[in-house]
Amino acid sequence: MYGTVRLINAVFYGHHGVMEEEHRLGGRYEVDVAADMDLSAAVASDNLKDTVNYEAIYTIVKEQVTQHEYALIERLAGLIAQEVAEAHPALDAVEVTVRKCGPPVGGLAGRSEVSLRHEA
Repeated sequence: MYGTVRLINAVFYGHHGVMEEEHRLGGRYEVDVAADMDLSAAVASDNLKDTVNYEAIYTIVKEQVTQHEYALIERLAGLIAQEVAEAHPALDAVEVTVRKCGPPVGGLAGRSEVSLRHEA
């Protein structure tokens, strides 16, 4: 059985952006991660070792968003995807969506977002 394990809307405060003020002041970021894999063993065993642990994914996301500073959310999403894929070799693909809340666009905008898919 093939499936997807998802972590939806993990929320953090980070310091990413092109503008100096974004690095100084920071802002809210929301992250989704979808991890594709064969889940047959997990269905049969009911054992965490046979799937991807979404708490481990959360830890990777939290570290990337809160402990580093990047100019682009594309870079942030790409590094999260790479690190999740490296930490979980059984994954076939990882898709990461990063949303920047209240992006500085010279007007009102709720969010900007980027989604990247890393094929294993």
